[in-house]
Amino acid sequence: MIPPSEAREHYRFRLFVAGTAPRSLRAVESVRRLCERHLCNRYELEIIDIYQQPDLAERDRILAAPILLRVTPAPERRIAGDLLDEDRILRSLQILPAAEAHR
Repeated sequence: MIPPSEAREHYRFRLFVAGTAPRSLRAVESVRRLCERHLCNRYELEIIDIYQQPDLAERDRILAAPILLRVTPAPERRIAGDLLDEDRILRSLQILPAAEAHR
């Protein structure tokens, strides 16, 4: 479980997508919605197209897309594949759901 002191931290994410494929567009929409719902005013989201910026994908050792990286707070965490399951993303990236953060 996440300590209460971390519930108000600022988060930085990198979302790696593959062009404008439907799966990429759904991932962007889903991650933006999740961030607004659970981290409103406490996040930065950088979207990186691996076709347009392959050097950034290589830097972060990204081999496929979509992949969401939580850059901060440390340690770095990542989740790949289907980014439509909000609960799975929250658990994988250790983000406290908004309802729990306000308790």
